[in-house]
Amino acid sequence: MANRNWIALFLTLSCLLPSLHASAGDADPIYKACVEQCEKTGCVGGKCFQHCNFSSDGKPMGGPWYLQEPLYIRWKQWDCSSDCRYQCMLAREEEREKVGDKPVKYHGKWPFRRVYGIQEPVSVALSALNLSIQFHGWLSFFILLNYKLPLRPDKKTYYEYTGLWHIYGILAMNSWFWSAVFHSRDVELTEKLDYSSAVALLGFTFILAILRAFNVRDEAARVMVAAPLIAFVTTHILYLNFFKLDYGLNMKVCVTMGVAQLLIWAIWAGVTRHPARWKLWVMLMLYIMPLASLLHTCGGALSRDDAEFRTSSLLKKVK
Repeated sequence: MANRNWIALFLTLSCLLPSLHASAGDADPIYKACVEQCEKTGCVGGKCFQHCNFSSDGKPMGGPWYLQEPLYIRWKQWDCSSDCRYQCMLAREEEREKVGDKPVKYHGKWPFRRVYGIQEPVSVALSALNLSIQFHGWLSFFILLNYKLPLRPDKKTYYEYTGLWHIYGILAMNSWFWSAVFHSRDVELTEKLDYSSAVALLGFTFILAILRAFNVRDEAARVMVAAPLIAFVTTHILYLNFFKLDYGLNMKVCVTMGVAQLLIWAIWAGVTRHPARWKLWVMLMLYIMPLASLLHTCGGALSRDDAEFRTSSLLKKVK
């Protein structure tokens, strides 16, 4: 069973996290007044922003603001409003800390400090780590099938799900890449790319769960199963990108696909005699634990187990 189920859970949970636009922090009158004043004067306390200096006609002095920033943060599109919010948030949190108040969220996010212009450095690092793990898993899977396991006389692999898992590897790496970009700089474009990539991967893992659990090997049958689901996922992604980024609807779609595929794998693990079924059971049991998303290597092991199992079975039939 080539199922990296841990990522399905992670993506399901990611889909449940809408970007809220009203929180206790940004509703604070002191914070709001700070932002308004900053956008007029370009300064918060003793810190001023060059791209907040406006001429009489309302245009930034010295050319577009993004050309006035250091090269390494130009691409992040920090504008006057974003910098004002950031500095006012830091200033307000320092005041709250002095009187013993706990941190609050601002625009749906906990207070953070930029590192070299990166908005959420810890999340970026974790996404990059997962990207590297996915690449390592895909590369290990490729080497196993093409260099360690026997090949057919036409040099193709015996494993019937090879192509599907190569697609999965590409979608998984793409999803983690855009996750890193989104956490580096949260703007409308990066948010849509992150959500779209996550939904695409979750939808594909749902299709893959059906195909593997029901042992669908005929190409025509695969098309019949996958076509309506691909159409649905594609329509949903287009809706999010070009009509409305509906967080509530996206949550329902992600939960439905996530729970459905987990149920499929759970039932399949209960009725199959697959040698790796115990790994699947352990993984499913650990989904209820906080550290479930750390089980990065289990999925890769299951993929390799299934490839070895199916290849061995097919070779016995050939002999």
